Amino acid sequence: MVKIAYSPIYKYELPEGHRFPMIKYELIPEQLLYEGSVTDAHFFHPDKLTDAQILLTHTSEYLDKLNNLTLDRKEVRNIGFPVAKTLIDRGKYIANGTLQCARYAMEHGCAMNIAGGTHHSFADRGEGFCIYNDIAISSNILLNEGLSKQILVVDLDVHQGNGTAKIFENDERVYTFSMHGERNYPTRKETSNLDIGLPDKTEDGLFLSQLKDTLPRLIEKVEPDMIFYLSGVDIIESDKLGRLSVTKEGCKERDKFVFQICKSNNIPVAVSMGGGYSPKISDIVDAHANTFRMALDIYE
Repeated sequence: MVKIAYSPIYKYELPEGHRFPMIKYELIPEQLLYEGSVTDAHFFHPDKLTDAQILLTHTSEYLDKLNNLTLDRKEVRNIGFPVAKTLIDRGKYIANGTLQCARYAMEHGCAMNIAGGTHHSFADRGEGFCIYNDIAISSNILLNEGLSKQILVVDLDVHQGNGTAKIFENDERVYTFSMHGERNYPTRKETSNLDIGLPDKTEDGLFLSQLKDTLPRLIEKVEPDMIFYLSGVDIIESDKLGRLSVTKEGCKERDKFVFQICKSNNIPVAVSMGGGYSPKISDIVDAHANTFRMALDIYE
């Protein structure tokens, strides 16, 4: 069974005027249950990560600022929304959701987090709606526990995974691959092990051909025993921040390809949702739900 990490705490009430669509974290599981794609048995509710686990990735100074709410105005502005204790705690639940998904994936092949994909978080700071880097934290814990020796991060969000790239720039045990909009945020990009920057208005054909040409070669080269897949749906044409022109069907084909190649190579895959900012929340929910539908179709 494909296990799915979700907790009601994933939904966070932002002050009016902030555009980050937190409500999708509540609507995605509701939609999957309503249509019968999943049952309650698919879901698990993660606990909070401990500070000791977080400190394998993030600096003690940064964690102290988060725990004590002492970030300065610039640091809060870089994160992108007001910081409160409930938001700081929320991130600890979400990051542990990704970690537990990795553990489940090692048993069942695939597991998925309703949230996560906070790839703009650096070891010492947050950026772009990201506070803790869930994939980096999970990777470091698996490596520290000896559960993994070689990890591949497949980041297909429209924005480059700059925080993840920086965290692992000197760690050969984690290979970072980011395919993103070249002219999109962040303006100053870090260096992943492999970056593919796509031009504005990229459509299905180019996106999928790049992915299908690249990922099999990467798996052969890196020989990962664990894959973290960041499946952002901000690549779709309706996304107001994305600048690409991939259709929802193209996005679904992307997910299908990633899952099929992970399964055929017997590599566990833990999935984090990443971004999605279409004006209609129904478009965001449907595109994310397609990722779950595809995983359920392939793994169950």
